[in-house]
Amino acid sequence: MNFDSLEGFLSHSKSRVDQYLNTAINQRRASGVLSQAMAYSAVKGGKRVRAALVYGTARACGVDGAALDPLAAAVEAIHAYSLIHDDLPAMDDDALRRGKPSCHVAFDEATAILAGDALQALAFELLASAQGPQISAEKCLAMVVCLAQASGAKGMVAGQMLDMAAEHDAVNLAQLEHLHCLKTGALIEASVEIGALSQGDISTHQIDKLRSYAQVIGLAFQVKDDILDIESDTQTLGKTQGSDVINDKSTYPALMGMTAAKVRLVDLHQQATESVTEFGAAAEPLVWLADFIVTRKH
Repeated sequence: MNFDSLEGFLSHSKSRVDQYLNTAINQRRASGVLSQAMAYSAVKGGKRVRAALVYGTARACGVDGAALDPLAAAVEAIHAYSLIHDDLPAMDDDALRRGKPSCHVAFDEATAILAGDALQALAFELLASAQGPQISAEKCLAMVVCLAQASGAKGMVAGQMLDMAAEHDAVNLAQLEHLHCLKTGALIEASVEIGALSQGDISTHQIDKLRSYAQVIGLAFQVKDDILDIESDTQTLGKTQGSDVINDKSTYPALMGMTAAKVRLVDLHQQATESVTEFGAAAEPLVWLADFIVTRKH
């Protein structure tokens, strides 16, 4: 399918992954409340940037089709689990997520923890079961390893731990970037790499270019988040505006100043688009996504 705009591509990606996730959750036949909590946090919510990166990267590599749906659903299931746990009272204690009450507020804390646990397990089940004519068992295993490393003690969980440790303690810019490369960037990088792995014979050079793209948009995503936390509002963001200031967190605007943070964002955007130039018109959705990350309002 051809697209002529980011909106069309995001809408298509969101529809595909929402439908697949909803079916996957219903098929597991968990207890009623657990299924409701899983679907509440994972289905029909968020921008679906990570799913779009799976689809967009695969497209840049010449791959499309239904075999990509479990891959996109897996990264979104991990993302949803991480948000549920991040919002818990023991973590960031946020009552609002994606414009509605956080999972532990809508249900209860124990249900939220279990829903997050179940979504994490579902993600790996989806990847491990993705083998077929288009995706080999070897590629499935590589995807499982990729997502496990990105979401665990070498990636997202490590980043969250560093983020909690940094509350009320000043960190320098290098430490902040390391934190966000783990907490936010690792899953974004995994989304791109998993999309690339759907192509059976992608070259090491192409993987390196796509990793470079993913690394810089991962940082850009967080720089933009920090800017929006100051310049936007709660209704637009769908979460509590100013929470970084309230929690005394180090941010790019706090360390660099707002003007320098915005210059950094422009520089990261340029690096991202240059990284995928050699993929030509097939990488247009990746360019659109880089544009979206630096211009979004929420």
